[in-house]
Amino acid sequence: MTDTESGAPAAAPEAQAGPPGLRIVAQFVRDLSFENPRAPESLRANEAQPQIDMNVELGARGRDDGLFEVDVKLSARAARGDDPVFHVEVVYGGLFAIDNVSPEDMEPVLLIECPRFLFPFARRLIADVTGEGGFPPFMVDPIDFGAIYAARKAQGTLGETVGNA
Repeated sequence: MTDTESGAPAAAPEAQAGPPGLRIVAQFVRDLSFENPRAPESLRANEAQPQIDMNVELGARGRDDGLFEVDVKLSARAARGDDPVFHVEVVYGGLFAIDNVSPEDMEPVLLIECPRFLFPFARRLIADVTGEGGFPPFMVDPIDFGAIYAARKAQGTLGETVGNA
């Protein structure tokens, strides 16, 4: 006997959809670069702490197979005055399956929640590479992806970040 025959009402389409879901299908290093142009001179212990400029870029796009690619690009340039110390850059990507998320909520999921999952892995790579380069491991401070999203939305630059397949 089916629900229709028993007189029970059929579930509304929203109820059948289920709760929102986010699943990492794959994660990977898309690009990794480390430059140590003044080694070994730059490794002397008595040198002053370098000034480090940090940059964060996010990218997301839908794919034909229904999955979403998200990239977190972290770039750090260290210098003492005009002398470069190191430059490290990592683009860490993830392939995500996202279910039961409304179109208006998709952008924040792609640019806040997905980067939140990927960030610890990109951060670890930067720490490992700078440590292997002879420096103390550079630990990137936690990043507020919600604040980055809000700032870019206010600037009207989100269209440059999210692409469609």
